Amino acid sequence: MVRFIGIDLHKTAFTVCFLEGEEKRLESYKIGEMDRFRSELRRDDKLALETTTNTRSFIKQIRDAVGSIHVINTMQFKVVSQSVKKTDANDAETMAFFLSKGMLPEVRMKDEHYAELESLANTRHKLVQLRTALKNKIHNILNAQGIVTKKESLSSRKGLEKVLNHPISAVAAIELEVIVEQIKGLDAGIARIDQELADKGKKLDGHENITSIKGVGDKGGAILLSVIGNIEDFEDEKKLAAYFGIVPRVSNSNETNRQGRITKRGSKLGRTTLVQCTLIAIRYSPYLKAFYEKLKAKKGSGKAIIATAKKLLGIIYLTLKNKWVFEDFPNFVLKES
Repeated sequence: MVRFIGIDLHKTAFTVCFLEGEEKRLESYKIGEMDRFRSELRRDDKLALETTTNTRSFIKQIRDAVGSIHVINTMQFKVVSQSVKKTDANDAETMAFFLSKGMLPEVRMKDEHYAELESLANTRHKLVQLRTALKNKIHNILNAQGIVTKKESLSSRKGLEKVLNHPISAVAAIELEVIVEQIKGLDAGIARIDQELADKGKKLDGHENITSIKGVGDKGGAILLSVIGNIEDFEDEKKLAAYFGIVPRVSNSNETNRQGRITKRGSKLGRTTLVQCTLIAIRYSPYLKAFYEKLKAKKGSGKAIIATAKKLLGIIYLTLKNKWVFEDFPNFVLKES
């Protein structure tokens, strides 16, 4: 008989519920006791666990010892997250039970190369946000000293150095010196990550295809590929759009059908990168430009750019799915094989 195993995983320990027919057994293990846990597994076991920081490492150690592993989408599986009886044993038992009924919402576990690149891209995003916050702080300090500057003046190293030459108080000068040094360090770190993204991105399946789309460069292509992972995981372009959170919320009640703002589920970085690529692609593609301008006249630029980004994502889906490489993207001319 197939066993269904639910695991409540933490950094240092995990609680396991073994469910076999009507029989249930609970066990607790330290992370260092993986050999003891593996010794109790069977080749036809079905196992479920939630996503945590060490989920991928945990799975690597037991993948070959069980029949299947199901990683739960914690955002959708609220039976555990909102449980009244919130204990490790209860969570493990709940996962095992719902797994046995085939009722677990799963999250996709991407190939390690895609996952690492996505993590790197997210780190870059956080560093850029921090750099922006520090630049805003510089403007605030200077404004408090009666000095008005333009934000673009801090985009270069020369502009940063110029900040330190303003006649300001001694305390403000120290504050600016520290901030400027931090921004220089962030600039260097971001540049290093950009190079790594470009280099590693070129080795991903689909890089030549996606970057043949005018508007998608090496960095943007690497980020989008890291978010998408294996294109075969998506049945159609609508599924990919939903994964990016770029589809509208739908509310159906009786005879009323309403569509609201986009769901914004999935990767925020993926959506941001997609929109940035769309803004560039519009300049080169008459088709995308016409689509954007028509919607802009009716619904405004905000809704128009999101709709155009969704249209570009559909093109990206077909490009990766069919392994297209464009010779001339604006005119949809494919390179001959």
